[in-house]
Amino acid sequence: MSNIRFEQIEGKSLGFYILITGLGILILAALGSVYYVEHHGHFVTGMNNRIVWGMPHVFALFLIVAASGALNVASISSVFNKKLYKPLSRLSGLVALSLLAGGLMVLVLDLGRIDRLIVAMTEYNFKSIFAWNIILYNGFFVVVAIYLWMMFERRMNKFSHKVGLVAFSWRLILTTGTGSIFGFLVARQAYDAVIMAPMFIIMSFSFGLASFILILMASYKWTNRPLGNIIVNRLRNLLGVFVAAVMYFVAVYHLGNLYLAENTGIENFILFDGGIYTKLFWYGQIILGGIVPMVLIYHPITKGDRSMLGLSSVLIIIGGFIQLYVIIIGGQAYPMELFPGKEVLEGYGDIAQYLVSLPEVFLGIGGIALAIIIVTFLVKFLAFLPESLEDDLADLYYKR
Repeated sequence: MSNIRFEQIEGKSLGFYILITGLGILILAALGSVYYVEHHGHFVTGMNNRIVWGMPHVFALFLIVAASGALNVASISSVFNKKLYKPLSRLSGLVALSLLAGGLMVLVLDLGRIDRLIVAMTEYNFKSIFAWNIILYNGFFVVVAIYLWMMFERRMNKFSHKVGLVAFSWRLILTTGTGSIFGFLVARQAYDAVIMAPMFIIMSFSFGLASFILILMASYKWTNRPLGNIIVNRLRNLLGVFVAAVMYFVAVYHLGNLYLAENTGIENFILFDGGIYTKLFWYGQIILGGIVPMVLIYHPITKGDRSMLGLSSVLIIIGGFIQLYVIIIGGQAYPMELFPGKEVLEGYGDIAQYLVSLPEVFLGIGGIALAIIIVTFLVKFLAFLPESLEDDLADLYYKR
């Protein structure tokens, strides 16, 4: 790391202040939405007795899952000793913490009564995966903060490998816990599958790296710093592998469910006759969020185009939101089998209806804005970004 010079950004341009102002407005809109929902009650949202996890949970889980994946760049450098990624480690840790902060903001503010968080923090039910996740989220902040300290303090650099290994293990456990929320929820046929845990891990790799690439390219473009093709091409190839892996796990998940007769109903609902959920699955998740990005990443015409890499990353993020929407909302919309072998005629026997409300959307966007504004402020006051990532430097010291 001694050959790389890290510098803060100046942060005095008109564009910088416009960005901060815009993000601040979005955060204020989110807080206004929280007040509106808390004052009037959750009935003003699209959620109801059957759809209890709505759009805020889609935003929150995306940000939490992406936070784990964003740390992957730092893990590759310290745990697997790939020196090409070492200059990106600080930014990787920052993006991870920022995304987690944004996700937890959405999750906490959607509680309605925020004081209930005190109960969750003081009364633990260790048989509940939700209680374990609170420990995992808080622990992630601590571990990654120590990890960043090891990187910033030159005397502590020698410990970065060991702390990086702890951070790598912790984030795998964290994402496993998040996926297990659904994997062990036996009451819902769409969720009851152990493969949910590893699928969420590989989803985190894809969503987190796509978010990291966008932040990296924007940071260097807006600050006029050199960003060479060697690092960008490595990240592009890695992103393509992760997208393909997500599609593989999705295929295994649905093929496994189709093999079991008890899951025929939910699979027909998601894959063939689920209305909006089927369209979102095929057109949004599979085509827009999977196939199109892979074509843009690997096709000879678009492979070397950075704008196409940015577009691919945006599509992967959109596809990720859609994937979580189908999992979370679609899984709840399909009726539970309350009485096996019997047909429920009223109340809970049909497909649940859900219409996204503006307060839910504003709250979710506020979480994204918080994550971005944290990154924007900290790169101004702390040296997270290398002064240069030009090809000559990367080729000389880090091309391994």
